[in-house]
Amino acid sequence: MNIASVRRPIIPPTPPRAPDNLSFFGRLAVIRQNMIATWGQRAYEEEIIQGRFLLHKSFILNQPDAIRHVLLSNYENYTRTPAGIRMLRPVLGEGLLLAEGHAWTHQRRTLAPAFTPRATANLVPHMTAVLDETIAKLDARTNEPIDLREVMQRMTLEIAGRTMFSFGMDRHGPTLRSFVMEYAERLGRAYFLDMVLPVSWRTPMDRARARFRTRWTEFVAMLIAERRAAGKKDGAPPRDLFDLMDDARDPETGKGFSDEQLVDEVATMILAGHETTATALFWALYLLALDPDTQEEVASETRGEHLDSMADIDRQKFTRAVVDETMRLYPPAFLVARAARDKDIVAGAEVSKGDIIMIAPWLLHRHEKLWDQPNAFIPKRFMSKEAPDRFAYLPFGAGPRVCVGAAFAQAESVLALARLIGAFRVELADATPVIPCGVVTTQPDHSPLFRITRR
Repeated sequence: MNIASVRRPIIPPTPPRAPDNLSFFGRLAVIRQNMIATWGQRAYEEEIIQGRFLLHKSFILNQPDAIRHVLLSNYENYTRTPAGIRMLRPVLGEGLLLAEGHAWTHQRRTLAPAFTPRATANLVPHMTAVLDETIAKLDARTNEPIDLREVMQRMTLEIAGRTMFSFGMDRHGPTLRSFVMEYAERLGRAYFLDMVLPVSWRTPMDRARARFRTRWTEFVAMLIAERRAAGKKDGAPPRDLFDLMDDARDPETGKGFSDEQLVDEVATMILAGHETTATALFWALYLLALDPDTQEEVASETRGEHLDSMADIDRQKFTRAVVDETMRLYPPAFLVARAARDKDIVAGAEVSKGDIIMIAPWLLHRHEKLWDQPNAFIPKRFMSKEAPDRFAYLPFGAGPRVCVGAAFAQAESVLALARLIGAFRVELADATPVIPCGVVTTQPDHSPLFRITRR
């Protein structure tokens, strides 16, 4: 895409690129700290990179047609890797993100009605109520250093709680955040045995993850029990995602979710619905603090808007472009790894059973053959008539397994960013560059302090 820009765009900091000849064990040492830092310059220039991972070949795909083949045309031939399953199963169980085959088909069909545009529109009042409260709290903290990453985490968690259960997370939020931090800091990192052993072979970390899962599922089941105790009026329309999910039935089989399945689905939606959105909003605020001119464009677009409905959200075209560009530069899922079930041909290369296919949105979104000024922050590229290839931009995945909650996440992100920037001018109070780290999601290496002032 060719983008003409009147002023010089900012280029936010990134980790140094690895030497292209980094050894296998050198790469393993870096993976646990920051997967993004394991890729060298070739990965940002070439369409396909072939290597080896122990007994199997590995492929990094940066060619949209090849990615379309893996994620859409022949997606049933590719499954999650053992390491991917180990990283996600303790927190997501057999929910939608990990399910395969008939189980996935059943879950996808059953959940789809809960995330239609109409269902999302009905949840906007929950979002606006939390935003009103967040802005009121921030009013008392203007002109003082503030950790906006923590504020975004608390805010999106509150939105997740209210949209899911219609109750606030004052009592349960600290416990939920402690679960997330505990898992991300140790259990969610890939260790050598996680990557080389079959899933059926338990590693020492698997035992620790199993103990975590027991406590985690008990906590989610408690939230569900509390919500069920609140009841639902007979004949009343669904008031939250839990009502929609609890009432949901597969349109073909008529089956709903068992209590055990519901725990995994709720866990998936709460985690995917708050942590990734909080991180995306943090990065958007960071970029706008680095780029005051773009920040003023967002504020100008929101001026005079009520921003309390889907129609209002849809009118925020430039703010939506800022969110899209933020997720290009900092994709929540920085890597999608798949293992081949059977042999295949991808981009002219022979793929054998067990070979590893890597599709890295971090690389894809910064690839020099696919994007003009790939490392620069240029939101207006998403307002151009020349749209990016559908399989060159994957903030929510693509194909049959595209994120079911994408529309919900986009609406929440645009609404929150518009309301926050419409209310406050945001500046950095910390000059230390923030480096993105690939650990579970694309996280900052530290939480910088900001300073906000009322507009």
